[in-house]
Amino acid sequence: MKEIEKFKELINLEEYYNAHEALEELWFPIRKSKDNYCLLLKGFINAAVSLELHKRGKIEQSKKIYLIYKKYVNSKRLELIKNELEFKNLKKFLDLIFKYKNIH
Repeated sequence: MKEIEKFKELINLEEYYNAHEALEELWFPIRKSKDNYCLLLKGFINAAVSLELHKRGKIEQSKKIYLIYKKYVNSKRLELIKNELEFKNLKKFLDLIFKYKNIH
């Protein structure tokens, strides 16, 4: 999925706000749906928000949003979607970044 690749590229460039926007294009039209795909997108968007807050030195806010990311992006939800492998890989990618930045 090209939006996921764009999201990862922007995260690598530490352009977290723009990464958020890349996934919001997918999420916004379905935001009222509460299916697993929509909630995973919401979680990944929150990951970008958490990273942006951390970048701006807002550490406590970053940690709060990180917990929202963890709430939405979980193993059970990942198992129930069509793009399971791509989203699992995205979770691994983000978890490494959070570990490196010591956000948890």
